[in-house]
Amino acid sequence: MIRSMRLPLVLLVSCCILLAQDAKAETAPSPAELKATTARGRMLAEYDVAAWHATDAVEALKPDHATAPLYLAKKVGGKWEVVFGLLSPEQDKFLVVYRASQGTTPREFTVKKSDPPTVDRSFYFQASKAIETTSKDFGRPVRPYNRYVLPTEDGQLYVYFLPGQTAQEVYPLGGDVRYTVTLDGSTIVDKRQMHNTIVEKKAAAQPGQELAAGTHTHVLNNNIEDSDVFHVLTRTPSIPEFVGTPDKHLYEIEKDGSINRVK
Repeated sequence: MIRSMRLPLVLLVSCCILLAQDAKAETAPSPAELKATTARGRMLAEYDVAAWHATDAVEALKPDHATAPLYLAKKVGGKWEVVFGLLSPEQDKFLVVYRASQGTTPREFTVKKSDPPTVDRSFYFQASKAIETTSKDFGRPVRPYNRYVLPTEDGQLYVYFLPGQTAQEVYPLGGDVRYTVTLDGSTIVDKRQMHNTIVEKKAAAQPGQELAAGTHTHVLNNNIEDSDVFHVLTRTPSIPEFVGTPDKHLYEIEKDGSINRVK
């Protein structure tokens, strides 16, 4: 029995070595790529804040969740709009039941209910289709996940699956995926596993100590991920994060989401 396990074990070790070598062989991200990562991470963080406070505003109306199970957000004229609704039975349009519009601050939203629901066949319809398409691939997670849809730089859609926070002062990082989907929401163009294992990172320091920075190490590739920036921007208290990569570089994500290579 012991002898029969040797070959699989050798193959597993060999595969791990090859993966590590492949990651080290990748080129380090350019300054332009780091800036693009910062921009996407900031948009994710803004989306998260908008969805959070818009949901609170809608909940104050005691809504029927069955009529509006899905929320989607986009930035309109410099401010966020969050809609709540569902795909039509024919799946040819998105039915908007509640529309929450950002006010003078990121936390202030006013809500308008549409009865009957208004029809959207543009971004919200495309985003809802993209979520449906990617959810089939992502499967049913055993823990809460949040989903975000952002336009890509080249006219497609990004769909993110990020683990949701389940305890105060504990911020999950990892187990996250970014999909690139065609604009009509029907086809997955690319699937990027940003991190594998979820790490529950505590933001609170030990008594008598002050938390100066967080740290983690990448295994899959040499890039800083959009969700790394999101993690820094949504964590309280606000502290930078140092990220080590397989090619022996070290990056600092500052409290504003900007990324610098320090080694």
